[in-house]
Amino acid sequence: MTHPASVAQEISLFRSRIQNRWIDDVTIRVLESILVSKDVQSSIEFKSVLKLFMRDESLLIFGEIAEESVEIKLTCAEFLVRVFAMIGDVESCLALRYEALVLRDEMAAVHPELQVTCKEWLTFAEHSLENGFHSIANQACEKARMCSGAIHLESDDFLHDVHVMEKIDRLKDSALLKISSQSVQAQAKAYSKQKKVKESTQQLVISTETQKGSSLFRSGIKKHNLRKLHEYRCLRMLSG
Repeated sequence: MTHPASVAQEISLFRSRIQNRWIDDVTIRVLESILVSKDVQSSIEFKSVLKLFMRDESLLIFGEIAEESVEIKLTCAEFLVRVFAMIGDVESCLALRYEALVLRDEMAAVHPELQVTCKEWLTFAEHSLENGFHSIANQACEKARMCSGAIHLESDDFLHDVHVMEKIDRLKDSALLKISSQSVQAQAKAYSKQKKVKESTQQLVISTETQKGSSLFRSGIKKHNLRKLHEYRCLRMLSG
């Protein structure tokens, strides 16, 4: 069992290496050592803090390398993708993977070796859809469709190409269905909220009108009693 003091030292070492921009396998191994600790595995708070730390640092890192070469940017992106995957930050992991793929796509004209394949976009679309990021999955399907190019009827890989296009369409349809479903749910939620507000307002109006009506009724009774009392006093005076 890892001693708590040792874990604390490793956490401090990991933070230090990240802040000093040691983007390498040694830093990854330090993180691995931290995450295998039973104390850390059971600490939701620690993982939450680590996610926030890495999100802040990743923003700083990309700000610092804005003018650097595409190779450095991709190296940093790949490193951060590994880190976010290890700490269970799926959202940040997918966001960085998408940015790295887009960067490669943009630089492919100058660096053909960086060209993103249709298979890479499809794999990314599947992962995004599985983890509930439907809009990103839809965008990835569009990218896959663009890089797949036209289907050649005389190609030996014609059936394979058709299969790929069908898979893209299935993934895209699933993503759009999920997006549409979320939109409907959001509209239903908004309608429900609006209906509750309307009902509350109506209840308030009814309550106010009821109180007003009750007040008028009591006032009428009071005036009626005063009039009867006045008539009674007049009769007493006449009879006296």
